[in-house]
Amino acid sequence: MPRFAANISMMFNEVPFLDRFERAAKAGFKAVEFLFPYEFPAAEIALRLKDNGLQQVLFNGPPGDWTKGERGIAALPGRQAEFREGIKQALEYSTALGCPLLHVMAGLKPDGMPYDSMLATYAANLDWASREAAKVGVKPIIEPINHIDIPGFFLNTTDQGAAIIQGLGPDRVGLQFDLYHCAITQGDISRRVEKHLPLISHMQVADNPGRNEPGTGEVNWPFVFRRIDELGFQGWIGCEYRPAGNTEAGLGWFQPYK
Repeated sequence: MPRFAANISMMFNEVPFLDRFERAAKAGFKAVEFLFPYEFPAAEIALRLKDNGLQQVLFNGPPGDWTKGERGIAALPGRQAEFREGIKQALEYSTALGCPLLHVMAGLKPDGMPYDSMLATYAANLDWASREAAKVGVKPIIEPINHIDIPGFFLNTTDQGAAIIQGLGPDRVGLQFDLYHCAITQGDISRRVEKHLPLISHMQVADNPGRNEPGTGEVNWPFVFRRIDELGFQGWIGCEYRPAGNTEAGLGWFQPYK
């Protein structure tokens, strides 16, 4: 049966962030993910996880200056020193939270920047990050993001991500396969999951259009989830969606998988 983790950056926004751990546990989730932990002490987040019997399965490395629109710096030439400091901070949180996966965000393509220069920077940074992460039992993962939600994002398709991972080694870097982004950018979700399954470390879900909970859009989620289960995926599926209304009221789709 698929295992779902609540994304508490997007779900349970009815309450402050640190109170969402309890809400997720009461709703039946056994694991959580979120975007960024850095404004809270790692010890405080670890306590919320422990008190609510939750596993932390994923969060993002520092994205650069989020308030100025940056969405990662791993592929940006000239930012390597900043990238390394960010990964070191992220791995401190990973260790404190017992989190096995870290999303390393590629970033946006600057105007006029050659693709090959960004690809070389991205590969070198991921190579370094994977070696550092392995020291503490963490695996970096990369996520293709659609061109509508984040225009100009460097990494857009599952095939592009798979090629980068194959070059570095799938034992060192994994694929974060977001079913929502795939639905927008490429479609054919189930067959792309099957194609890339050996590389996939984590999945995420939201319906399309709207990025709301499964069952609010055009995708046949019972079929997709059944197919993922048939293929034997053993990782977590993060619920990275915006609830259409009250979070708990929109969890009818989740009941068969609790």
